Amino acid sequence: MAWLQASRLPSQSYIALPLLLGQFVAARERGGALELGTLVAVQLFGLFDQLFIVYANDWADQETDRRNRTATLFSGGSRVLVEGRLSSRALGGAAIVCAVGLMGVSLGLAVLRDEPLLMALAGAALALLWAYSYPPLKLSYRGGGELLQMVGVAGVLPLYGYLAQGGELSGFPWALTLMLLPTHLACSIATALPDEPSDRDSDKRTLPVRVGGERAAWVILALNGLTWVLAPAGLASVGLRLGAGWLVPGVAALAVVGVRPAPPGSRRILVRVSAAILATLAVVAWVILGLAFPHGGHDV
Repeated sequence: MAWLQASRLPSQSYIALPLLLGQFVAARERGGALELGTLVAVQLFGLFDQLFIVYANDWADQETDRRNRTATLFSGGSRVLVEGRLSSRALGGAAIVCAVGLMGVSLGLAVLRDEPLLMALAGAALALLWAYSYPPLKLSYRGGGELLQMVGVAGVLPLYGYLAQGGELSGFPWALTLMLLPTHLACSIATALPDEPSDRDSDKRTLPVRVGGERAAWVILALNGLTWVLAPAGLASVGLRLGAGWLVPGVAALAVVGVRPAPPGSRRILVRVSAAILATLAVVAWVILGLAFPHGGHDV
C-alpha cells in the first residue's frame, strides 16, 4: 500500500491524456486507426514518466513536505517519506528504475519508427523534472516551475505520442499546442494553491506564493480564457470546431474564482483545484473524443 500511495496514480491523467491526444492526431493525419502495440508502448512510457516524476519529486521535496500541513490529493507530495512508510533510498532507487524504463521504451519505439526524436523527447521529459526539482536550476523554488510543467504536458507529451504513431514532424499541428499551453499553465498553478503556506516557509517561489491564492485564481481563469480565444485556430488545425462540449471547461474555469474565499486547508480549496483540473482535462478530453469519433461531427 505504501508504494501505491507513493505512486499517486490519479496524476496519471496529466500524462496519459496528452499522449493519447498526440496519437489520435497522428492517426487522423494517416487516415487510419491507432496501432495497438504502439498505443500500449506509448502509454507504458507515460506510466514510467509519471512514476519517475512523483518519486523523484517526493525525494527532492521531502523537507518542504514535512512542513506542509495543508496537503491534498493534488498537492503536497505522497507523504510516504514524511510518514516514514518508505525510505529515501528506496524511493530514489525506484525513480531511477522508472527513468531507465521510459528511456528503454523510447529506444524501442525510436528503432521501430526510425524516429530518433523520440529519444530526444524522452530525455527532455527527464530534464524537465530535473530542472524543476533539482540543482542547479531547481526552478520550482526560484520561480518558473509551472512553465516547465506546461511545456511538458502541452508540448513534449503530445509530440511524443504523435511521432510514435507515425506522424511527420512537418505535419504536427502547432496551433493546437499553442491553444493548450495556457490551460495547462493554469492547471500547474492551481495544483500549487493548497501548498502556499509551506511553499512560502520554504522560499518556494510559486505564483500563489508571489501573488496570493485569490489573485492566482484570477490568473487561472484568464489563462483558460486565453485557451478559448486560441481554440478556433487550434481546433481547426485538426479539423474540429468549437461545440457545446466546451461549456464544461468554461463553467469549471469560472468556478475557480466563484468558489471563494478558498484558503489552504479548507474544503473550498479542494473544490477550486478540482475545478481548475477539470477545466484543463476536459479541453484535452473533448479534442481526443472529436478525433476518435470523427463521424459524430466536427464540433467538440
